Amino acid sequence: MASSLQLQRDASVARLRMTRAQVHNAFDAGLIAELTAALDDVAADAGIRVLVLEAEGASFSAGADLNWMRGMAAASEAENREDSLALARLMRTLDELPKPTIARVQGAAFGGGIGLVACCDIAIGVPEAKFGLTESKLGLLPAVISPYVIAAIGQRNARRYFATAELFDAAEAHRIGLLHEVVDDAALDAAVQRQVDLLLKAGPIASSLAKSLVRDVAAHADGAKHDADNAALIARLRVSPEGQEGLSAFLDKRKPHWIAH
Repeated sequence: MASSLQLQRDASVARLRMTRAQVHNAFDAGLIAELTAALDDVAADAGIRVLVLEAEGASFSAGADLNWMRGMAAASEAENREDSLALARLMRTLDELPKPTIARVQGAAFGGGIGLVACCDIAIGVPEAKFGLTESKLGLLPAVISPYVIAAIGQRNARRYFATAELFDAAEAHRIGLLHEVVDDAALDAAVQRQVDLLLKAGPIASSLAKSLVRDVAAHADGAKHDADNAALIARLRVSPEGQEGLSAFLDKRKPHWIAH
């Protein structure tokens, strides 16, 4: 079976590209499994510092493949549960990937495609991109991707778009927090590269821990434990080799060793 992905490596930057342009990069069981496996490979590769998630064709991802949906409609509840758990594993793997991630959104994203965008740390799209959480039109809800979409756009916006299934444009995606930047198509690659360059100037360990810090802070209910955990983290980073190098480089007015000289 032909692959639905391309994984390219350029030094410490990996580019994971969905290549099902003929079906608008819609999800099926094969694409979900391939994406999850590729992300596991990226996570395990110590030489990769940044991941760019992108897609071929007119759409970033149209959500669920129609043939896949047809099969799931005829499947048992247990089979549907296993299928949904596979999608949940994909989203969790991307959201918790121990590398900074950038979504390059060159076209429309619907349903699970929005989940991929929401799971990335940085998302940049073009003005022509359209978005929609359209599941309620089918009597369904975006349950599996909901933790990540709610984290990206907030509860109030999620309550609206989960219920109405209305489409929205890139300007609205930017306003509600799904996209960090909206740039013309001709400027998309340059905008992505700017973020890659910034990430490569950061300490590798610090940039990889940034998302887990945010997640832990957001989840904390115990203020005293929260303070203790954060103090322990910064203390550990300050005495680590990376922290020592970063502080020394700053004080010595030189570049740290992780930046190419």
